[in-house]
Amino acid sequence: MDLLGEKDDLRLIELNQFFAIISPMNFHYKLSLCLVVALAIINPVYSDVTKGKELSESCVACHGQNGISLNPVWPKLAGQNPKYLATQLHEFKKGPEGKRNNAVMYGIAMTLSDSNISDLAEYYASLKPTIGLTKDDQLELGRNIYRGGNMEIKMQACISCHGPNGQGNYAAAIPMLSGQHSQYTYQQLKNFQASKRSNDYNKMMRNIVHRMTDDEMKAVASYIEGLY
Repeated sequence: MDLLGEKDDLRLIELNQFFAIISPMNFHYKLSLCLVVALAIINPVYSDVTKGKELSESCVACHGQNGISLNPVWPKLAGQNPKYLATQLHEFKKGPEGKRNNAVMYGIAMTLSDSNISDLAEYYASLKPTIGLTKDDQLELGRNIYRGGNMEIKMQACISCHGPNGQGNYAAAIPMLSGQHSQYTYQQLKNFQASKRSNDYNKMMRNIVHRMTDDEMKAVASYIEGLY
């Protein structure tokens, strides 16, 4: 009897990709990410995409009809990792007591049940993402940081966790970055740097961005917008 369904097969594929990506990383990063993966496997969540679409009506004003926001300060949600989306909504729901406080998102998330959050996350994950453009003057620096980091200051490359095409990793709840608005990405990097956002597991993002210059953050954000 086949004990694995289609989603489970996809998880196994993601796991293989995940361990291939983290193989060059240092021990502490490997350990942290492996713990995240283990928790995701132990606690699978099954959701209703149709219900998620109904719930998304209250999200359209900011995040767009198909999860593609028109204002670059608001993130595109289409195609995003559902585990990541659910994690962020749960964090927003904590409000000032959480590690990603946002007054607008708090007001929305606090009305959602756990099943609502799972349904919304799966709905947005089912939508087709779009790709933007990388600015010519930021291509080289952005690519170098994303793919190679900065070994002089021991800054980990983005590719280590987010993958060569910015698709993230489902099993580890690592977000897709491909095509995301550069303005939004840059602001999140600044938030991590200032610890205004601190819901990164084991300080993984904060340990990276505190060594980045403003120009480096802008360049890698622009590179990510055109990455596919």
